[in-house]
Amino acid sequence: MVTLAACAPGVSVAEAPHGADPVCASVVLALPDQLGDLPRLRTTSQASAAWGTAAAPVVLRCGVEVPGPTTVHCVSVETPDGPSIDWLALADDPDAQGATSWTFTTYGRDPAVEVRVPAAVASSHSTSFLDRLGPALAQVEPTRACL
Repeated sequence: MVTLAACAPGVSVAEAPHGADPVCASVVLALPDQLGDLPRLRTTSQASAAWGTAAAPVVLRCGVEVPGPTTVHCVSVETPDGPSIDWLALADDPDAQGATSWTFTTYGRDPAVEVRVPAAVASSHSTSFLDRLGPALAQVEPTRACL
């Protein structure tokens, strides 16, 4: 028996408030089929993508609220195939013993893009795979940068 991935239900993803922004369509179309060794999965909402397994997917949403000035750790990620992308990096449970999930939000780009990395992936993969998103995120013009 052969199972077709196209027939499998998608990963349930809540649509971002500004997911209908036309720039988000360009971002999603430019996203890679693989994120490191994580295969791309179908999702249930526009302006979203997922990689990994349905049980613990890495989820991207384009069109989340644009962050303003913040004290959240901001890191600039150099990409091998594109520009530098600034990310706000927030551990979902900074006091957790062991692995925790992470939320990364682009900084200085409108619309903003959010990437959630579950603890199961963060514990077994480096989040350096974020650099593979650079060419797609370059569809969104930068307006500010990390200091």
